[in-house]
Amino acid sequence: MKPFHTIAIPHKDILEGRFTMDIFAADLWEAYNNRGPVEYKDADTFFEKTYLTEGLQNLLNVIHRRIEGNGGDPAIQIQTPFGGGKTHSLIAVMHKAKEWNAKCVVIVGTNLEARETLWSIIEKQLTGKNEKLTGLTSPGKDKLKSLLEEHQPLIILMDEVLEYVTKAAGVKVGQSTLAAQTMAFMQEITETVAILEKVCLVVTLPSSLLEHYDQSAEQLYLQLQKVMGRVEKIYTPVQESEISKVILKRLFTSIDKKKAEKIVKSFIEYAQKENILPTGLEPTEYRDRFINSYPFLPDVIDILYHRWGSITNFQRTRGVLRLLALVVASLKEKNIPYISLADFNLASQEIRQELIKHIGPEYNSVIAQDITDADAGCMKVDKNLGDAYKGLQLASRAGTTIFLYSFSGGPEKGATLTEIKRNATTLNNPSSVIAEVVGQLKDKLFYFQFQGDKYFFSNQPNINRIISTKMENIKDEEVENLEKELLKNNVKGDYFKVFIWEKNPSEIPDTEELKLIILPEEKKEVIEAIIKTRGTIPRVNCNTVFFLFPLEFDKSNFVSLLKKHLAYKAIENDKTLILTEDQKKRIREEIRKNENDIKEGVRKVYRQIGIPYKDGYRKEDLGVPTYGVQKTLHDEVYEKLVLNGEIIGKLAPLVIKERYLSANQYVFTLQILQASYRTPGEPRFKDKTVLEKAIIEGVKIGIFGLGELNYEKPRCIYYKKNPIVGFGETEIIINAEVCVEQLDATETNPPTVDEPISTEDGGNGEPTTSGGTDTDTSDIGIVKNVHLTFIIPKGKTSDVMRIVNYLQQKFEKIEISIKAQEGEISKQDYENKIKEALRQLGIDMDD
Repeated sequence: MKPFHTIAIPHKDILEGRFTMDIFAADLWEAYNNRGPVEYKDADTFFEKTYLTEGLQNLLNVIHRRIEGNGGDPAIQIQTPFGGGKTHSLIAVMHKAKEWNAKCVVIVGTNLEARETLWSIIEKQLTGKNEKLTGLTSPGKDKLKSLLEEHQPLIILMDEVLEYVTKAAGVKVGQSTLAAQTMAFMQEITETVAILEKVCLVVTLPSSLLEHYDQSAEQLYLQLQKVMGRVEKIYTPVQESEISKVILKRLFTSIDKKKAEKIVKSFIEYAQKENILPTGLEPTEYRDRFINSYPFLPDVIDILYHRWGSITNFQRTRGVLRLLALVVASLKEKNIPYISLADFNLASQEIRQELIKHIGPEYNSVIAQDITDADAGCMKVDKNLGDAYKGLQLASRAGTTIFLYSFSGGPEKGATLTEIKRNATTLNNPSSVIAEVVGQLKDKLFYFQFQGDKYFFSNQPNINRIISTKMENIKDEEVENLEKELLKNNVKGDYFKVFIWEKNPSEIPDTEELKLIILPEEKKEVIEAIIKTRGTIPRVNCNTVFFLFPLEFDKSNFVSLLKKHLAYKAIENDKTLILTEDQKKRIREEIRKNENDIKEGVRKVYRQIGIPYKDGYRKEDLGVPTYGVQKTLHDEVYEKLVLNGEIIGKLAPLVIKERYLSANQYVFTLQILQASYRTPGEPRFKDKTVLEKAIIEGVKIGIFGLGELNYEKPRCIYYKKNPIVGFGETEIIINAEVCVEQLDATETNPPTVDEPISTEDGGNGEPTTSGGTDTDTSDIGIVKNVHLTFIIPKGKTSDVMRIVNYLQQKFEKIEISIKAQEGEISKQDYENKIKEALRQLGIDMDD
């Protein structure tokens, strides 16, 4: 078959090697001033090498109609993705303006200084001087209309406006800025051209964020869009389906379609027989695509335009043109019928650097060591192939294909075996040889990777084979021990009592203390069992348990990370492995990196909080951890629950009043406290002191009072003074109005404290009180010590506590001895409800 360059004839500058890379970088300002490459400044050469896309032809037609006064859009915005032909389109319009005998104003934002103004430039280009549109303040529509009207037919081209406005934002104009004045001008000019029959304004703005500079530029971009959006119409000059034609027009003077179709037919017949055509694509479809892209295999345009084109700053049209021009020039003497990805000569520094600059300089060594150097892995495989294939360089072709498939701006990377075969094979050998080649590359190449059904290169040495073997031999018990240790080190704190991987409800105490149960996975039945029961008995304080468990989607990745870490440690300790110093260094670095990753990974994966709720529990997500913030899981869970109102660390007295006293005269303190611990879904207090302090503060400042329920009636004991909160069974918080009313009544009839506690006996007919006092003998009668021993009558505990509260106001030290007889409680209730309650009050006692 004939060489491609005898069928698709490259332009003379490519054949003679005279082209420079700047000929693919269109510059409107240089072309306007008749400078730069002839491809842009000369109209005939420009249109000879420019494929008139449907969008570009439509754009030219609209502008032509406008300046002839036959309608058309007055303000046009050309919007394409990064590197999508905006400037090229403006140059086409500029050349056509001369053909149409229309005046043309050209403004390029990258060439303007910050203090220059758009209006002064327009006037100067039209009249040669600045007289009317001067100063840094937008001139207004009347002056502008007067100027433009005199110079019809007129086309105004504005390129890179965003860059200019960004610079102008730094220029003060009174209380405003030049950027703000420019925005006002843009609105004025769009409105002005709309009323002039033969004036057309064409502005370019990027359609993606890749060309924006910072957050302030983004705001300016949105303002420009808003201003232009009032009257403009958006045109996209190049459609994706036209890219091949744009490229071929620019690189080749002519293509013999009949000869091209003959070669394409041979390839399709071969590919069908070898079963290497793309899945889901009919042979006729691929044939048509190949004919339209010849001499390039369709994969070449697809990979460069879609994958490499998605990399930040890789300009799709211009970048692809530059690279393919180099490839064509390097192959002009090769006897190959078409160009595939395998034909890219990565040993050429020009071609290599066009790729390397987008992915990083470290890939120079990757290419050299695995593909192009004399002792590279691909070269070794080529030498080991049978005599029939040695001269075809199938390993180098396969390596080159895989390399070009390896990069994109997104997650997509790598080539399937079918894709490698389609590009790396030749029509002179069975494609099955490529499968054998790829198998050998796995063992020979240092940076070669494979994942699933995809093969690709990375900048990391290929130790995956060793790691995979080690990981397969890591026991589950080792992974669990490492995970538990990581959790143990990440849940240190004072807010919760923590239980790691405890699934037995009977092992979780039923106390008022807040508890955090960390589970290895979310199991609804386990969580609900712990909330509802403590073993065989119902859990009373069911609102005090919280759960933390992994995000299911991330757990398997985390386990793999733990296995990988253990595998690297095993490799480091395995003295039987023969590793290079570079590999040993990499393993040490990986271990250090993984140590940080697994520590961070605990927080990333253990992020689901289970919170008791009315019908079981509900989940709350901790979210992605904040980078650089050093907090334990324990602290993050607590802060999240406090932020969401699930745990109350501080309570305002007004909240108590609004929540419990808005419709009631009183509420039991014990009821509020117990509800927070026992009612699922109720906010919980960090501890009892939170409620206690709020009650004390509320009583002291008079938001409510504190007292007891006496014979079904509220009795106010403390109001606007320092109270003692005991959370007794009859202790109540009382509406302030009730306390004021009672206090007013007691001023005329004050109560005494030396009344008998009760007229009932102690159960045997004898008086129930006895004791003694130490008094002085003066007339005042001061009691210095009080010692009382008595049996409390049933139902009179609150009365006794009232006396104790009174004594505590008078004496610094009060000692209470409790002796309970003639009844029984369980040992568990004694431990949890008596001793634990006293402990939480901070009371030391003799048991």
